[in-house]
Amino acid sequence: MARAFTPKVVTANDLLEGDVIYMTGDGNWTRDHAEAKLFEDEDEAKAALAKAETQSLKLVGAYLADAVRGEDGKPEPVHFREAFRTRGPSNYPELGKQAEL
Repeated sequence: MARAFTPKVVTANDLLEGDVIYMTGDGNWTRDHAEAKLFEDEDEAKAALAKAETQSLKLVGAYLADAVRGEDGKPEPVHFREAFRTRGPSNYPELGKQAEL
């Protein structure tokens, strides 16, 4: 029996800067997980991933990551790895998203 589809976001890494990026509802990219489009339809998610995979001059390593709709309606990561990726580079605390906090 096939597993039931769970909501996803499309994520990748920016090719030039290496930052984690997420596909938005209009097909653009953001570095903010909360601005990502939450795909609740499997076919739509697969189509968005296919679109991302054609953007090899912009990004690398696109994949679908599990997410849930948070209380505020914005997507939230499900797994530790994805939550960790939302925080930016971990090599220097003065760099990346954690520097803004």
